Amino acid sequence: MTVLEDRIAMADSDNTRQLDEMFDRLEKMPVPEGFKVEIVEGAVFMSPQRDTHWKTILLIIKALLGHFDEDVNVLSDVRIDFPGQLNGYCPDVAKMRDDAEQDSRGRWRYQDVEFIAEVISKDTAANDYGPKKTAYALAQVPVYLVADPYVGKCRLFTQPKDGDYVSDLSIAYGGEVDMTTTPLGLTLPTAKFRRD
Repeated sequence: MTVLEDRIAMADSDNTRQLDEMFDRLEKMPVPEGFKVEIVEGAVFMSPQRDTHWKTILLIIKALLGHFDEDVNVLSDVRIDFPGQLNGYCPDVAKMRDDAEQDSRGRWRYQDVEFIAEVISKDTAANDYGPKKTAYALAQVPVYLVADPYVGKCRLFTQPKDGDYVSDLSIAYGGEVDMTTTPLGLTLPTAKFRRD
């Protein structure tokens, strides 16, 4: 290893240790049922899971299960640590590569994520379009989908490069999100996506 690689590994280790401690404390707190908890750039965010939010997540998961076999590795609200200072995210939907395996601590690696979908909540929209989008691009997540029930649109980000996405496509609810040229190889119908 080079000195730079040693420093990166040490920073990642410190970051993971701090995130572990923060999540351990959060697990001991009386977080209300039905709330999602994430750590974005070291700040704790709690957002309520609404009916519209969950049904949109379910439709995305159903589309993934319908396209791939039942053994597809799809996660929802499971912690994955992403690049940057203290980024312990729990994506609404994450599809892992077929050969992905949990690390020695039982966690999924961001390097194995092929797709992430986030459904906007009023209180967390700035994160989904800001620091989370940047972290996903830095992690080279090839496909990032944001469903926004407040404006009735999806935004599809693809081709990560230098901490951003080269391609940014907006699709109104009712249309189809064409991801056939991505690692997913599918089209996602949004006709049943509900607005808030």
